[in-house]
Amino acid sequence: MPSSILSHLHFGGAELSFRKKFRLFFTVGAVVLVLGSVKAIVHYFEFEFLDLNGLVTSGIGGAIFIIGFLLSSILKDYKEAEQIPTVLRTAIEAIDGDLECFASTNERFNLREARLILLGVIGKLRDGLGHAYDHKNIAPVLAELGKLTPILGRLEGMGMAANFVVRLRANQDAIRRVLLRIYTIQRVEFVPSVHVLVQTLVLSIIVLLLMLKTEGDPAAALLFGFITYMFVYVLYLIRLLEQPFAKGRGSVDDVSFFLLDELEEQLRHSLDHDGGRKRLQAMGRA
Repeated sequence: MPSSILSHLHFGGAELSFRKKFRLFFTVGAVVLVLGSVKAIVHYFEFEFLDLNGLVTSGIGGAIFIIGFLLSSILKDYKEAEQIPTVLRTAIEAIDGDLECFASTNERFNLREARLILLGVIGKLRDGLGHAYDHKNIAPVLAELGKLTPILGRLEGMGMAANFVVRLRANQDAIRRVLLRIYTIQRVEFVPSVHVLVQTLVLSIIVLLLMLKTEGDPAAALLFGFITYMFVYVLYLIRLLEQPFAKGRGSVDDVSFFLLDELEEQLRHSLDHDGGRKRLQAMGRA
């Protein structure tokens, strides 16, 4: 019976390692242990001078409300960011599909060149969001995407219908729009003054708890650990969620690119398939 109940509980994806899933938990836990040690030293040397009263509980409640306001605003951007890989894959697949159909009826068109550009967009996006470039180097991705412009400009002269060219350009603009949105999310901090307020509030609450008179019993230690864990964890969480596309920092909270990874694999497979077919055609002509 217990195993049946546990099988219906969702503790996270099976693909995530225990270390990655609880990385932030252990980081914050270490900070809480350090703060707990400081609290023990303060209590031992009798540096505590604040008595528990209604103002203390009101201050903690007010800090929780302000932090909740900031967190809810950041989560809106995060939910939007989660949709971006879907938009990117849809637009790239649409461009690749239309160009593939055109290439099947027009041997003069170089489909391989266009696919290499699309692969370059995905690869440079992943590199630009890596730790080496501070998770916000989008300019090379836009430059790579711009290489499609002259290719699309030649299509109508090669026989493609004007409405198909317009659709290809619209998908290219959609990719550019999404890339600029990623750049904005990664660079812009949501209301910096609110961040300063939250950081100072958390610091003030921790100092207040350190100076608060306690009996030194296990219940007081657990309560101190719980409250400090909550506030410190939220600070780390806000920092992570503000850059949802940060790759290469070992977090599980960044937006997953598995859709783009699958698309990249498909495009590479198509390139290999096209290369093999061309070699067979050349051998047949010889």
